[in-house]
Amino acid sequence: MAETGPLRFRVSAVQLSGRLLCWSLAAAMIAAALDVVLDPRARWWDALWSLPWWLAGGAALAWIALRAREKARRRPPRGGARSDWAQAA
Repeated sequence: MAETGPLRFRVSAVQLSGRLLCWSLAAAMIAAALDVVLDPRARWWDALWSLPWWLAGGAALAWIALRAREKARRRPPRGGARSDWAQAA
């Protein structure tokens, strides 16, 4: 029997890469807004500003590959079983 509790949960690699994608996009948008509003002139700002955008691109590629692998491993329903989408409609 699996242990349950507030800190015991399973998160798939697809979910982790999706969360990383969302958070890196949020950070990139915040950095872009700060760039427009504050117009920082520090040398390190250019590297810091582009970091979340690169991270978002890498996370998107990882999510696409992991999601495709997850979908390929899913078996089609047997016999007369309806899919979740058909059953929901």
